[in-house]
Amino acid sequence: MSATLTEEQLRTIAAQYGTPVYVYHAEKITEQYTLLQNAFRKSHTRFFYASKALTNINILRHILSLGCDIDCSSINEVKLALHAGFEKDNILYTSNGIAFSEIEEAVALGVKINIDSLSNLEKFGKKYGHSYPVGIRLRPNIMAGGNLKISTGHEKSKFGIPIEQLDTILALVKENDLFIHALHIHTGSEIKDVSVFMKVAGIFTDLVPHFPEVRFLDLGGGFKVPYKEGESGTDIPLLGQKVAEIIDQLSATHQRSFEAWFEPGKFLVSECGYFITEVNVLKQSGQTHFAGVNSGFNHLIRPMFYDAYHRIQNISNPEGPLRPYTIVGNICETDTFATDRELNEVREGDLLVFYNAGAYGFEMGSNYNSRFKPAQVLVSKDQTWLIGKRDSFEDLLRNQVLVL
Repeated sequence: MSATLTEEQLRTIAAQYGTPVYVYHAEKITEQYTLLQNAFRKSHTRFFYASKALTNINILRHILSLGCDIDCSSINEVKLALHAGFEKDNILYTSNGIAFSEIEEAVALGVKINIDSLSNLEKFGKKYGHSYPVGIRLRPNIMAGGNLKISTGHEKSKFGIPIEQLDTILALVKENDLFIHALHIHTGSEIKDVSVFMKVAGIFTDLVPHFPEVRFLDLGGGFKVPYKEGESGTDIPLLGQKVAEIIDQLSATHQRSFEAWFEPGKFLVSECGYFITEVNVLKQSGQTHFAGVNSGFNHLIRPMFYDAYHRIQNISNPEGPLRPYTIVGNICETDTFATDRELNEVREGDLLVFYNAGAYGFEMGSNYNSRFKPAQVLVSKDQTWLIGKRDSFEDLLRNQVLVL
């Protein structure tokens, strides 16, 4: 039975902690990780939680308790992971467009590193040579993902070293005696088609002969999760089966063991998250009925940034007649969450819940319009804990320096 929170639980949390509020369900994260473990049990596969999806320290500690490793996109995420209790050997650091000094700091901390530019690869080689194993992030020129902004493998993407520069990579490896232990390709997010991952596996098959010390093949993340009613996600059991076949084949061909790596972020935490808002005001303009909530893209930017769909439900009037509403925020910008969405009749003061809000919700939030970031609540074993306080006015002034 799927781990979900009931409308009654969500109403109780809203009453206790106020709105807007992010709610995370620990058991759902556990359920998702268990699904991965079961699907990939026949292959040597390692999972690194893409922490950029949600970095609350309590979420990181829960991920750690499951036995999952962690992927970090910045040196500060690395430090958060260490603070949460992850061992350095279980931390993977993959960033882009960064100063080499950040990579040096990652080396000093002893974590695993993927490098995504020829410039930093050369600097790394000159300083560390063969003494520190490193991975290379490649750009495969594959278009994949649910939106151009979350597609990272196409030919105009900033991510990774273009695969057509392989000769230059190999020259740098030889010149600096680099120890390349991992190859990394991440093509994007919201990838439903298992064949995309198999394309990446095919590229690895072609590349492995050029890198005799490589043991780890990092296929990135980007598993699709269902956002809409009736929608299906990536066929994880099928992917697990295909990866097991590829890893076994490569190990037999090259007479050395290989391990697949994945970096699931959204897959682990998206469905665990609920974002509860309150309706401030109702307006009508022609045939459009607006429901204005006490939030905006300062709290949940995905619908505006990615045209992302989040299922919305009126949990205060679940039996009311269905009517179309355009759900908008209270920010002085166009911040439309949904247009002409059928909801049970909405009244001022009703609670609207946005589902699948665990990934890139709070994490991409801001204090735009000098509004407070919302509280965060964790539910585990039917108990609730405040794991992130709502901002106060003092938080808006915290890092400002008065000079006048």
